[in-house]
Amino acid sequence: MKYKDISIDHRAILELIQPQATVLDLGCGTGELLYILAKEKGARGQGIEVDEQAIYSCVAKGLNVFHGDIDTGLAEYKDKSFDYVILNQSLQQVIHVEKVLQDALRVGKKVIVGFPNFAHYRSRFQIFFRGKAPVTGALPYQWYKTPNLHFLSVSDFKAYCRIKKIKIEESIYLGNNRRVSFCPNLFAQTGIFLAHW
Repeated sequence: MKYKDISIDHRAILELIQPQATVLDLGCGTGELLYILAKEKGARGQGIEVDEQAIYSCVAKGLNVFHGDIDTGLAEYKDKSFDYVILNQSLQQVIHVEKVLQDALRVGKKVIVGFPNFAHYRSRFQIFFRGKAPVTGALPYQWYKTPNLHFLSVSDFKAYCRIKKIKIEESIYLGNNRRVSFCPNLFAQTGIFLAHW
């Protein structure tokens, strides 16, 4: 796979992962990220996914994926059993955010969290001027079809980490096809954080 064919959020995560790392991808979907990490970084990965069709796609790629709901916990995993636990585009979809985050921080030496920024200016514009739930590139679903249960912003996540004593080691903010460095809570469509206790 050519680097330019990799989605911008996957490229950012790829930069955060050390070669030969062990990775647990929570809500891994069809396994695109796990596949890229194995090919590009030699990562030994495992995924957890609730959607059976997505699991079939993972298996077809030769990935190690278990059928499971990350909301029920990660009790079967020992403390610090992975170098990285990834929650990319899945944290906002779980029911028990705090439990899932605590389990991820327990099981992983480091956690990578990526989510759509609900405070992006286009979202704000749509709510303010149109009076409707936003539909943007990072939030492509109508309100009645969205898998998102929690609507957080870059600032919300950073404040949560401060309160819970979670250390953010690195932050990456993304627009459509580029990084965002100025006012990320307003201009970033996606936030990606490398964190640990």
